[in-house]
Amino acid sequence: MRHTVIDSVLGPLTLVLDDDGALTGVYMAGHTPAPRPERLGPQVGPEGFETVIDQLEEYLDGRRRTFELTTREVGTPFQREVWAALRELPYGATTTYGALARHVGRPAAARAVGAAVKRNPLSLVVPCHRVVGTDGTLTGYAGGLERKTFLLALERSTDCL
Repeated sequence: MRHTVIDSVLGPLTLVLDDDGALTGVYMAGHTPAPRPERLGPQVGPEGFETVIDQLEEYLDGRRRTFELTTREVGTPFQREVWAALRELPYGATTTYGALARHVGRPAAARAVGAAVKRNPLSLVVPCHRVVGTDGTLTGYAGGLERKTFLLALERSTDCL
């Protein structure tokens, strides 16, 4: 496990790769809940992170809609199921916690879905920012509501190739 920190329009992003080179974390400054520092491994330079960095920059510049990265989500089977469903959300679309719960076959589990969304270790790559409240209002986001607002606006305004 190792990590690097890069600058972005969202502020510093901490990127974490496992020993096999799979991306296991993308965290923003002030990320809540924040991973424990020992789970990030040593901080290193950007060498080995080039593909991740390039794709994140392309996304944040409005030039990329999907990610083509090797990832490894560490979580419970239910969390991984919710995160897989998040990956299915199209660029620029939003959903609700209740709709996501129904999508994973657990219509009464909106709160559990919300907890899984909150624990998403791959911000941006697994688009948890696309989940909104039932009435369309912006609800919590691990990176903060200002960043969520920015990401949703980016996706609404981009004519990506």
